[in-house]
Amino acid sequence: MAKIQFLQLPVPPPSYFAATGNVPLAAASLASCLESKVDPVKGITASVISPEDTDSLGDINLIDRICKEGPDFLGLSLYLWNTERSLYIANEVKKRNPEIKILVGGPEVNEDNPYVLGETGFDIAVSGEAEHSFRTLMKSLLNKESLENVENVAYRKKDGSLSTFGVPAQANFPLTDFPSPYTTGHLQVNPKRSTYLETVRGCKSQCTYCFYPKSSQTLRTLDIKETIHLISNLKNQGARELVFLDPTFNHRPGFESFLDAIAEVNADGQMTMFAELRSEGVTPKLATKLRKAGFNRIELGLQSVNEETLKRVKRYGSPEKVAEVAKMLAGEGIDLLLDLIIGLPGDTPDDVERGIHFFLEHGLGEWVQAFPLSVLPGTSMRKDAGKEGLVYMPTPPYRIIQTPTFSPETLRDSVYFAEDLLERRLDEFPRPFLCDGISGTSDRFDWYPLDSNQVLASNLRLLEPGTRHHSIWFHPESFSKDLSEIQTLMAKKIDLEPFCTIDFVIELKEVPKSKEIQSLVDLLELKRNSYLSKTLAYRGENLQHRLVFVFPEGNERFRNWSTQLDGSESYLVYETIPLTAISNLDPEVAHFYYLKGDTVTPKDWDLLKASMDPEMITFSSRTLEEKWCMEVLGYGEI
Repeated sequence: MAKIQFLQLPVPPPSYFAATGNVPLAAASLASCLESKVDPVKGITASVISPEDTDSLGDINLIDRICKEGPDFLGLSLYLWNTERSLYIANEVKKRNPEIKILVGGPEVNEDNPYVLGETGFDIAVSGEAEHSFRTLMKSLLNKESLENVENVAYRKKDGSLSTFGVPAQANFPLTDFPSPYTTGHLQVNPKRSTYLETVRGCKSQCTYCFYPKSSQTLRTLDIKETIHLISNLKNQGARELVFLDPTFNHRPGFESFLDAIAEVNADGQMTMFAELRSEGVTPKLATKLRKAGFNRIELGLQSVNEETLKRVKRYGSPEKVAEVAKMLAGEGIDLLLDLIIGLPGDTPDDVERGIHFFLEHGLGEWVQAFPLSVLPGTSMRKDAGKEGLVYMPTPPYRIIQTPTFSPETLRDSVYFAEDLLERRLDEFPRPFLCDGISGTSDRFDWYPLDSNQVLASNLRLLEPGTRHHSIWFHPESFSKDLSEIQTLMAKKIDLEPFCTIDFVIELKEVPKSKEIQSLVDLLELKRNSYLSKTLAYRGENLQHRLVFVFPEGNERFRNWSTQLDGSESYLVYETIPLTAISNLDPEVAHFYYLKGDTVTPKDWDLLKASMDPEMITFSSRTLEEKWCMEVLGYGEI
């Protein structure tokens, strides 16, 4: 019996305790489609690497696990956020177990994405919505048949080159053709995580920046009876939040009756729900029905306040209508996500400013999320990028770099300007992991200079495999003296696990020279070659490899040095403060504080919450850090 293992890596979160939103629905759906009751694919068993493992395992441990289990086939679901790491893992697995056939699929696998197709670590690429093609592919592989005529499939030829894709075919199979992964056991409901589901595939909209129109322009729906049966099943398994991945939730036929049916099965309010809507057609009656069904969050895309831009990108719609519906939903007590894309063809920085003011004037500013455009594979915008004068990153996140109306500087400044108007940061903050180590874990490593008694065990362990997010603490006697060794070890660690999130923490005993710091900054810049490291590159930040300095409490030389920093640095500086000194902190002084100790009084905890910027406080205690992240920063899966 052959074995296929599926790996779907999550969105890498910016912080140790932040939610990953890790629900491998695509991987589990592919595993489940092999078990169709009508025509199961015989001779193969499927498994999906669990979210708990993909959330925690670092690069080496993940590769070790796959190679040890030794599947015949490894399937990778490629998305914007995981493509580079997935392809790296594919390459490393292939080096160690060349007999494993590696398959890649997902939105990133397209004929217009030379980055993915130029990689050599996989054997087969599948384009488009995959269940039907995938079953045909697996039958051909198991029967050792030619792949030459398999729809939507490209394969590695004997000379190592990749063939062209087989005849492209849009998916037209009913959603009832294949069982839900929640019913086959390939995907478990976890009450602490969101539960993802699809009741519609395809999208009637033609937005040029979106992949969905290419996937399918014909709506295929799971009918109301089938959907309610699935939702009831998920509820019985303990689901607490349902996230509908339908491209446009309210485009499905019989939408009002659909909401009534959901409200009936969720009459006890056990579950909350999230979906993305188009504002067109939403009435006060529908807003009430959404609330009664259990929807507590809705996403509405304005994208631009410039109606000519909306026509140009085939979004269409009216900003006034979006605002009207947003207020309607807010009036029902529903929280919102209101999207504004920076850098759309035809837009200018003035349009971004007008868009933010538009939301503020309507009292909707608290829900705005503004972000730079990504020119995604498989979109008509990518096809027309040259004609539109769009310059974008060739690798994830495919972030727009320049347009005829936006320079790189004005793109960045538009984000900052939006933040000034909204009085909050729009991007997630790269919060470092500074907690004390615990025996038996691999998320903190410590290095000491060679003349230290503590050196041997710690330094030997430094280059061992780590968790997906871990910290490396350097404790130099002299930063200047040990700088070369620190640089060497940082470079080795990144090369060893290039897609782990690593906080490089240096505990200072002397004020560092600017040129010494710059040498470490330059090193990390040279290693800035992953989605996570490039996501916030336009603002000088690195979500993958972070540099952190920690200095002792009450030292005026260090305080004077840190107060001279203007906040544009690509590193963070923390002053160590004992928990007993919380009452002495001055909220008017913009310091980052590293609070040492295991217990804090309720009075001091409340003081921190009430008076301090929450992102400027972190703890050595894991219990307190997690509590702060959950209670104050609002982290958590649901």
